[in-house]
Amino acid sequence: MPSFFSPYAGWNLEQALTERQPQLEKTKALRARAPLSRKAIAALCVASFVAGLLLSGRVALMPADASGDGGAAKEGVRVSGGCGGNKRKLGENHPKDLLNEVSRTHQAIESLDKAVSTLEMELAVERARSGDGGGTAVASKPPQKAFVVIGINTAFTSRKRRDSLRDTWVPRGEKLRKLEMEKGIVIRFVIGHSGAPGGGALDRALDSEEAETRDFLRLDHAEGYHELSSKTRIYFTTAVATWDADFYVKVDDDVHLNLGMLSSRLAKHRTRPRVYVGCMKSGPVLSQKGVKYHEPEYWKFGDEGNKYFRHATGQIYAISKDLAAYISINQPILHRFANEDVSLGAWLIGLEVEHVDDRSMCCATPPDCEWKKRAGNVCVASFDWSCSGVCKSVDRMRHIHKACGEGEGAVWNVAI
Repeated sequence: MPSFFSPYAGWNLEQALTERQPQLEKTKALRARAPLSRKAIAALCVASFVAGLLLSGRVALMPADASGDGGAAKEGVRVSGGCGGNKRKLGENHPKDLLNEVSRTHQAIESLDKAVSTLEMELAVERARSGDGGGTAVASKPPQKAFVVIGINTAFTSRKRRDSLRDTWVPRGEKLRKLEMEKGIVIRFVIGHSGAPGGGALDRALDSEEAETRDFLRLDHAEGYHELSSKTRIYFTTAVATWDADFYVKVDDDVHLNLGMLSSRLAKHRTRPRVYVGCMKSGPVLSQKGVKYHEPEYWKFGDEGNKYFRHATGQIYAISKDLAAYISINQPILHRFANEDVSLGAWLIGLEVEHVDDRSMCCATPPDCEWKKRAGNVCVASFDWSCSGVCKSVDRMRHIHKACGEGEGAVWNVAI
């Protein structure tokens, strides 16, 4: 008899076989009458495996002197594994080993689950792009690869603001194309249409400007101050369909931005999933009618006097690819609050998202950003809180760029 059964040397084999004969016959009869289904067989295999693990743990914990064959027990009986010929002493088995195996298995399952979720998200995005996901296709050609898409939120009456940015931190013409091709940094002014039947004077003026500058992303959206949350949803949906980028940024057209610093900051988060970057705040929910930033649905945030959940300030923020894809896929059912930055925060608050509070994205205008630059801490973005942007930005943007700008060559030296 094999050495594995040596602790039970007193067992009467013939008697055991005699006693088991009726059971074997009964088992055969049951098998003949009701064959097991595949699910039942799978469940039985899993139960047997678990019972085997538990039994192995118990055998390992048996004291050495409990066996009648003291020599074999003291020396430890070696058992060959079914795969690979691995050998292990029974006396070396320990519950911690089983716990480690369970932990490693759990980690492997979590890793597989994340991989499957990523694939499902990518598949859903592709369906949305091709129009197979129940929505309307936004782009007919495959999205262009990019590192970051920077959408500058603008309005029909903001031509002078746009020109002030083109004269400072937004490249023009071939420089803009070169930045896209060589660094993967896409910059577009984001705007919809006026809503006038057949296109009004505002739409025609914008068409003329677009033909000249070629730096717009036109949305299927009717412009309006109280429609900013809708515009944000449509911007991310359109951007995801047009560019396959690692990050998507929204910035207002009265904010000064250093492209090199922004790219450098975002590159640090490139390997992290579901990242939401900006200056996080939690302002009061304003229930009074007639005041700026009034929230008609204030009651949803609890009692009067409560504050909003943490979210990035609306002047500038960035979200990673998978979050932009989430908004693109679910945009028809994403609720819109009065304030656009609150809406974005609400869309992400219930997800597994890493909120990155980056204070270099909300520096004040000179002398604040100028002092930080001299100290070697160049700001990503600068604006005035009192104006929710740069006060008198058309007149001051050039001065701010000179005082707080990183220099034209900075963006080309960033490792992306």
